[in-house]
Amino acid sequence: MQNIRNFCIIAHIDHGKSTLADRLLEFTQTVSERELTNQVLDDMDLEREKGITIKSHAIQMDYELDGQRYVLNLIDTPGHVDFSYEVSRAIASCEGALLVVDATQGIQAQTISNLYLALNNDLEIIPVINKIDMDAAMVEDVKDQIVDLIGCDPDDILPVSAKTGMGVEAVLEAIVRRVHPPKGDPEAPLQALIFDSIFNPFRGIIAYFKVVNGRISTGDRVKFVNTGHEYAADEVGILRLNMEPRSSVSAGDVGYIISGIKTASEVKVGDTITHIDRPCSAAIAGFEDVKPMVFAGLYPVDADDYEDLRASLDKLKLNDASLSYEPESSLALGFGFRCGFLGLLHMEIIQERLYREFDMDVITTVPNVSYRVHTTKGDVVEVHNPSGLPGPTLIDHIEEPVIKAQIITKSEYLGAVMKLCIDKRGVMQNQVFLTADRVEVTFRMPLSDIVFDFYDKLKSISRGYASFDYYPDGYAPAKLVKLDILLNGEMVDALSSLIHVDYAYDFGRKMCEKLKELIPRQQFDIAIQAAIGAKVIARETVKAVRKDVTAKCYGGDITRKRKLLEKQKKGKKRMRQIGNVEVPQSAFLAVLKMD
Repeated sequence: MQNIRNFCIIAHIDHGKSTLADRLLEFTQTVSERELTNQVLDDMDLEREKGITIKSHAIQMDYELDGQRYVLNLIDTPGHVDFSYEVSRAIASCEGALLVVDATQGIQAQTISNLYLALNNDLEIIPVINKIDMDAAMVEDVKDQIVDLIGCDPDDILPVSAKTGMGVEAVLEAIVRRVHPPKGDPEAPLQALIFDSIFNPFRGIIAYFKVVNGRISTGDRVKFVNTGHEYAADEVGILRLNMEPRSSVSAGDVGYIISGIKTASEVKVGDTITHIDRPCSAAIAGFEDVKPMVFAGLYPVDADDYEDLRASLDKLKLNDASLSYEPESSLALGFGFRCGFLGLLHMEIIQERLYREFDMDVITTVPNVSYRVHTTKGDVVEVHNPSGLPGPTLIDHIEEPVIKAQIITKSEYLGAVMKLCIDKRGVMQNQVFLTADRVEVTFRMPLSDIVFDFYDKLKSISRGYASFDYYPDGYAPAKLVKLDILLNGEMVDALSSLIHVDYAYDFGRKMCEKLKELIPRQQFDIAIQAAIGAKVIARETVKAVRKDVTAKCYGGDITRKRKLLEKQKKGKKRMRQIGNVEVPQSAFLAVLKMD
């Protein structure tokens, strides 16, 4: 155990985590030259296309220093604010962390939030400045920023260029010398923490774990403490680029277990594995329960695919524990699921993964956040869906979730950033100049205003320089109304939304205009209305496709034309009574993308 080191890499998005991981794997010859590609740990096509890490990846390396052989377990982490739950799981499995900071951009918001996560778990922090080979690198300035942030010695900061491989050996040496070996007793009863799992169609569910105490061997009878299910360990092993079977995995190490589990609900991330004949006294304190921020309905395009969608979500939840879902039904869309996501990017990724990995085409409803409704009877109801809102006479007041947003930007963009936050109903709480031209502002803002386009707007007004991180900060009273969309007087519940009273009129008008463009013309007029309660606040009409019935009338009395037009009008009216309006999938998607 003295020769094992478990560490992770934490950084803001795009600061070079995956590239540094590539160099470490190349340097320790864990990956052969033939297998080496850019972003070798990002094994999803989606990760390579978008250039972001979505999943934490674990891999084991061998490294020799002063004649001693060391085993290094690296867990690569995502950098985007929507995947901070993945980061918290990786941190819980490690004793040390490489804090990577881009020499051209300096410290960003997500760097700070991930650093606090690591410090709370008592991890040894090794600061690394990356991209020092670039012309725009400000190595000394960034060093000062890191010293201010964590109070370390400037000589402890390692300058690295992950692209060229410069300084990578010093990083490996620092990991061995500075990170302490895992604590634990190989002879104690088995205690192993599950930090991830994947579904394999041939072998069932494969769980990844870190052994805290004891030893697990092939053929052992084990049980999962929280679910109480018992299994035989058909195969255990360690995680290299591919899984490598071993006869046993002991305390301090990271590995995997295959035991022929077929049901997804039997494996929970954060559960503890122990032996049946010699169980541990208590389960390991797992990770905090994830709090979904954004809720949206997912419905199969074809109603017969409902059970397939449930199975797909089950398998996806194994690999992404931050996804939560429950069944719901809608008048317009039939049966589906109400899903909770950590943010809009997370929602987009889940949708894309359902399509790519499980061939599931889904319709997504307008995303919203969960509100607390205080009724006149004194009850508190959690509402995730506009259709779950009690009647207006039963509501005393509504509270909406509030977040604390930390934004770090260059001082020249400060005015524009503050205007954006204030437009989104934010209240400024703090402003700190980190250096002469970098400022950190803290705002308390409603989550519902951030969900849609806040991040995109922030990036565009700051030319990509502002970084943003947030965490929940309770609830606050809000003046909210339910905005309904009516097609021919019938409500489409999938397009309903809960919205702040100040935005309702604009949003309703824009929605009607958008739907007018997207709903194809029918044989009868379609009235599209936005309404709050019984009051219609906006209306558009999709005109009917009409045959020119008066074409055969040439000359004669006007009453002949009138008679034909009246006959047509009656037919259209009859059609309208029996006809129904199909809302195309593009209309639901367009509502999501409305600015």
